[in-house]
Amino acid sequence: MYTNAINNGIIFITHKCDMSIANSLSLPEDYNDFLRELKERIRNAQVRAALSINRELVLLYWQIGQDILNRQQQQGWGAKVIDRLATDLQKAFPEMKGFSSRNLKYMRSFAQNYPNFEFVQEVLAQITWYHNIALIEKVKSPEERLWYATQTVEQGWSRNVLVHQIESGLYRRQGKADTNFSRTLPNPQSELAQQLLKDPYNFDFISLGKEAQERELEKALIEHIRDFLLELGIGFAFVGSQYHLEVEGEDFYIDLLFYHLHLRCFVVIYLKVEAFKPEFSGKMSFYVSAVDDLLRHRDDMPTIGIILCKNKKQKIVEYALRDMNKPIGISTYQLREALPEQLQGSLPTIEQLEAELEAVDVEIEEEL
Repeated sequence: MYTNAINNGIIFITHKCDMSIANSLSLPEDYNDFLRELKERIRNAQVRAALSINRELVLLYWQIGQDILNRQQQQGWGAKVIDRLATDLQKAFPEMKGFSSRNLKYMRSFAQNYPNFEFVQEVLAQITWYHNIALIEKVKSPEERLWYATQTVEQGWSRNVLVHQIESGLYRRQGKADTNFSRTLPNPQSELAQQLLKDPYNFDFISLGKEAQERELEKALIEHIRDFLLELGIGFAFVGSQYHLEVEGEDFYIDLLFYHLHLRCFVVIYLKVEAFKPEFSGKMSFYVSAVDDLLRHRDDMPTIGIILCKNKKQKIVEYALRDMNKPIGISTYQLREALPEQLQGSLPTIEQLEAELEAVDVEIEEEL
């Protein structure tokens, strides 16, 4: 249907049909699917290009650092030569921001700390230069640094997550829980499960009083579920809290229930705000058996139980697990200590700390 419109004495004839509808009618049926696939392909290409650029940049920085290191050792180059080199490179490449004197010294440290170029190619070139700077600055032990670098690649940590894991001492906590996995789980699940558990768990994102009960701890963890999942580690999927099970007409409630995507099994978490007691393992064994019978799919691996308690004594834990035939791990946890009210006002707020961190990040980016 056509209609007339008058504008400055000129008559325009327009079609009332919605042009978008007309356009859509003229498109092939599979156009939207094709467009979606094309967008995904372009995004993947952008990611690959970014990774390729990052890889070449990290390798370039290692080579520059190695050259500077060699000249310092062979010709006695000092700091003033590096400063002059930075000035000359910035003049030659004004569009690049990575040739400050400070960053050249990072390159030298990078090459010095990682003399094996193959490891740089295979691992360190897969993470950003910012990640590598954090590793150099915050981790002194070569063995520990290699572990964090490998974990960053495997788990896809951002720089902020990497720094958090370093500052929380993850290297010293990972795989340190007391378990009976070697006797109760088949390989390789037993080894993988052992490495997943930490001791202690770091719950510094919540603060509870000394008289707090299990439900208060559980509620605080759920309210900070993102931080909780980060501390648990990659692969944990939250199923529910106070998860209801009915056995012989009686009701039972699991504190926290997870499913681990890599282990392909349910994980039951039992929370206690006191020291470990032998009876805790008996109750956990009951929960694990019930989940195996009521929830576990025939393709799932055996359910695992984790008891998180305030503290534990080694011999008591050892005896409690010795003859237990269900896979159970026992770990402790640490909370952020509640501060006296008179001190709380003198500390910076979360917003102030975030602003300070952003300012530091901007400063580093400008240097690079």
